[in-house]
Amino acid sequence: MLLLQIDTALILEKVILISVILMGSLGIAMYATWGERKVAAIMQDRLGPNRAGPLGLLQPLADGLKLFFKEEIIPDRSTRFIFILGPCLAMLTALMTSAVVPWAPDYITASGHAVQFQVADVSIGILFVFGAVSLGVYGVMLGGWASNNKFSLLSSIRAASQAISYELALGISLIALLMMTGSLSLRQIVEQQHGFWNDGYFTWNVFKQPIGFVIFLVCSCAELNRAPFDLPECESELNMGYHQEYSSMKLGFYLFSEYINLFISSCILVTLYFGGYNFPFMDSVLTAVGPLLFSVICILVLVSKAVGMVLFYMFIRWTLPRFRFDQLMKLGWRSLIPLALVNMLVTGVVILWFLKK
Repeated sequence: MLLLQIDTALILEKVILISVILMGSLGIAMYATWGERKVAAIMQDRLGPNRAGPLGLLQPLADGLKLFFKEEIIPDRSTRFIFILGPCLAMLTALMTSAVVPWAPDYITASGHAVQFQVADVSIGILFVFGAVSLGVYGVMLGGWASNNKFSLLSSIRAASQAISYELALGISLIALLMMTGSLSLRQIVEQQHGFWNDGYFTWNVFKQPIGFVIFLVCSCAELNRAPFDLPECESELNMGYHQEYSSMKLGFYLFSEYINLFISSCILVTLYFGGYNFPFMDSVLTAVGPLLFSVICILVLVSKAVGMVLFYMFIRWTLPRFRFDQLMKLGWRSLIPLALVNMLVTGVVILWFLKK
């Protein structure tokens, strides 16, 4: 009879890490709404939130309480179970993608135990992210269809067609990166970008795959339904879009899942292309401050890079006009997919050329 040995220390370690990531993602999502309003206000010469607390910092809490205490309405003609399932699925898939993000290098304790700052170090981390992102569109589709509202249904159809179109270019752009790194593991991809400079060239993948990075950035913007790709939620055509019939915390789940997706997608983008937790002269810093403080610095570096990408997405939203739907599809199928294929082929030719040498 086999006895299953349970490593309670490992379970406790993972539970604490999951709790920190969960609460941190929710907190950043809350204050991303405040940041979005402040960025919009700065670019439009306004003040933005300034009533609830100093600089309006308590505004996200006020918004959350308002959503929590609002009346919850479920339309009579909606499919009740699926109507409730939609926002729950959107929130679940948004949080799932954070499980494979390496937040810092392993911390080795005095007893020799390695503490991993990653929930699951799976060898197919990128495929896991793609699977979770692909499931995320079902939350939108189910919510729009179950609402029994024509505007919600049109919005969910747009979201599905947009996701399918841009996931192709997104995946092809990543193939070129995988050809260079030779791994699907996010941790191994980060470790290959150690520091900032090595052997006479930059280690970060953004310098090795600039075209792939641009394609990934544009496609991720479309996957997040961010402007100028926010066709599923365009108020001028579809009222509120797929969450037209939602209220209270079901609406809050949809809104929070969008900002959680924004933060986690930024973390994945900087992990793939901007070195993740790596930064210049990191080996010298490790020697100077010790391993524990070094791990904290690495986490702050990754989060800072991700917050920078979030702000960049916000600047794009308040700078560029919204596309028409035919322009959206044309850009995906006629421009980004061919460009991603050319980038993949050129990368393969360059790799073969250097292998022959």
